Amino acid sequence: MSAAPPSRNDTGSRRSVAAALLLGALGACVVLLGSGRVWARGTAAVGGGTVPLTADGGDVTGLPAALAVVGLAALVAVFAVRGRGRQLVAALLALSGLGAALAALLAGDGRRALDEQAARTAADSAAHVATAAQTAWPYATAAGAALILAAGLLALRFGGGWPAMGGRYERDGGPRAARPAAVDPDRPEDLWKALDRGEDPTR
Repeated sequence: MSAAPPSRNDTGSRRSVAAALLLGALGACVVLLGSGRVWARGTAAVGGGTVPLTADGGDVTGLPAALAVVGLAALVAVFAVRGRGRQLVAALLALSGLGAALAALLAGDGRRALDEQAARTAADSAAHVATAAQTAWPYATAAGAALILAAGLLALRFGGGWPAMGGRYERDGGPRAARPAAVDPDRPEDLWKALDRGEDPTR
């Protein structure tokens, strides 16, 4: 007899799981990659001349990268919990994406980081960057964070029907009964092993 085809709910559940995993993992990779790239460029006046300065995402703000790591952990944890706990972890996943996107957009100009570099370069705490220009990497980082947010929203919407880790060991919501090992009455070692397990080999 051929197996029954998967139901529409099962197919939708698998698709939402795959989409959330893809979006969350891809988004975290983009955020971590973007956080290490140059976010802002500028020049500072030093000794009668100008010195070029650059600030990468880590110099500007470390929040997007930290929240991307939190998002990755939450993405894995979604499949380790059930019920209310899954909803809370999914909310954490969504919030980590939202926070990373806002941090990248609000701190993306990098002027403060460039000012700090200008002060160190000129050995003058009052020194400031003369010109500053933002690159596209803060926006790319925010876009990656938006993917993490989308993964969290998918988990909030469809996570209740997703499988959990260890689910293959369960049947109808309960643990499977352990099947006792076969005992050969003609082999003394099997009898001793059965006794060690607390079984009655004479049954």
